[in-house]
This record gives sequence, C-alpha cells and structure tokens, in this order.
Amino acid sequence: MTKNESMRAISQNVYGGPEVLEEVRLPRPVAGPSQIVVAVRAAGVNPTDWKHRGQAMFLDRLPLVLGWDVSGVVESVGFGVTLFKPGDEVFGMLPYPYGVGSHAEFAVGPARAFAHKPEGVDHVQAAALPLAALTARQALVDTADVRPGQRVLIHAAAGGVGHLAVQIAKSLGAYVIGTASAAKHDFVRGLGADEVIDYRTVDFGDAVSDVDMVLDPLSGETRARSLDVLRPGGTLVSLLPGGDPAEAAKAAAREIRVENLLVEADHAGMTAIAGLVRAGELRAHVEAAFPLAEAAKAHALGETGRTTGKLVLVVS
Repeated sequence: MTKNESMRAISQNVYGGPEVLEEVRLPRPVAGPSQIVVAVRAAGVNPTDWKHRGQAMFLDRLPLVLGWDVSGVVESVGFGVTLFKPGDEVFGMLPYPYGVGSHAEFAVGPARAFAHKPEGVDHVQAAALPLAALTARQALVDTADVRPGQRVLIHAAAGGVGHLAVQIAKSLGAYVIGTASAAKHDFVRGLGADEVIDYRTVDFGDAVSDVDMVLDPLSGETRARSLDVLRPGGTLVSLLPGGDPAEAAKAAAREIRVENLLVEADHAGMTAIAGLVRAGELRAHVEAAFPLAEAAKAHALGETGRTTGKLVLVVS
C-alpha cells in the first residue's frame, strides 16, 4: 500500500477515555454498488461518538474509526449512482450505527445517505448538521407530525440536537418552549424559542402544561416528568432508552404516545434540511472546530457537557 492509496484516520484499539484515540494510516475505501466515496473536508462530533469510544455498544468491534457526520467532495461513485458525480459537494450522515467511519480523510456510504451541500455554508457548518438535524427532523416531522400552532417542549435546547430542533420546530410554525441554563437563554431565544426555562432553578413541570409534543434527549427523571406536561393525546419522543411499566400505564391512561427514536440515514431528510439552510431557517452553531489529529481534544470538551451547539473536526 503506497501513501497515495492510504489515508489518515482517527482510530482506537481499546475502549476508554479520549486518550485511546490515535491518528493512523488506513487503506482508502472503495465505492461499491450504489455507494460514493467522499473526500472529507469536515466531520461532526456527537455524544454518540464518545459513548461508543468508551464502551462496546452497537459497535462491538475493534479497531474502530468513529464518526457519522460528513461534509466533503465526491471522490468516486459506484455502479448505479445517478445522484452525484465526482467533484460534487455533499453532506450527510453515514448509516447509523453500523456505517460509521467519517473521522478520516475519506469516507464511503450509500449515495442516498447524502444530499448536495447548500450553497453559502462552508464544510464546517455543513458537517455540524446531519446527525443532529436528522434526529430533530425525524422526531418533529416524521414521528410527531408537528403542525402550526402546536406547543412543543424541547429539553436541552442549547445542545447539539436541541438548538437545531428549536429552529426546525419554528419552521413548522410551532410555539416552542426550551429548557436551558440561564447563561444560554439569550442564545436559545435567538434561535426563535418563544419561552425558555432555567432547568436549574425552575421545575419545568410547574412552568409548562398542555404541550402537544416533548423532545427529550436526556431520559431518566426528565422523561418521566415530561408525561405530566403533555396534553392528552400528545407525543413524547425520547432519544435515549428508558421507561418502565408504570410509565407505559400512565401514558396509556392519557392516550400519550411515547416513542424511542434512533436516527436513520435519510436522503429526503437531508434534502429538506438543505432547503431550510438555503432559506435561512436553519443554521448550526459550532462551539469549536479542531484539526482531525486533535479528535481527543474534541471528545474531552464534549464530555464536559458544557458546550453549546456542535463540535467539528476539520480535515485538511
């Protein structure tokens, strides 16, 4: 294998803290039928990355190259691909969870996991969107079918999924209530939220009622208490496992729909997200961008739980 046939990637041979991540050289991927190879310009970092780095979850295999978010330039296309040609700028999410591998100079995935990158945003901005924006859209649109005028409560509204969910919910015409620490209230209001609740000083159960949909990326006590603020017939979408028979009975008694969402790769969803970006209705906030070689620093920062918006790795 020559240097021209290899690529830089961030890999791990064991599970553990950020220090297990190291830069290595690996063979470049090859596009199979219906696939494209993307020369990665930037790749998002999400909580699921550091969770999978720390322990065997869906990806019970080592060595492991993490990363699902990608923005870059099409390097090659496999047989049957008609959507893209080499040189096209694209962004998307590699199929979650098993299609992982964007924290590298090249990534391969189904052509229909991608969409054309919106004009007017750079690759860092674009790479911050796919997984989190798809999660928010699949919760709000595909699962809850949020309509104009409905009341939506978004927990962790300044977070990676939350800050994009606020914007998407507003684009749907919803009345949006977000929870965030007091220091982030101006940021969340700037996204379009109609109300913001300081979860550290206010019990959201006392401040909110009669909402049509709750988006919960936290689970645990937040998930359980969210049932109380939903109107009969409302929808709770949780991004983490949870629930018990008592919760199910309580939800059933009030005809509340409770769903656990696992994000899926989605060409139509990515195309819709690109449309919102072009229309000026959706923009990712990038807290920090790191060179690919400093992936461990990005993980360490993300694990503090204090970041606003998204973290991104830049591939030169």
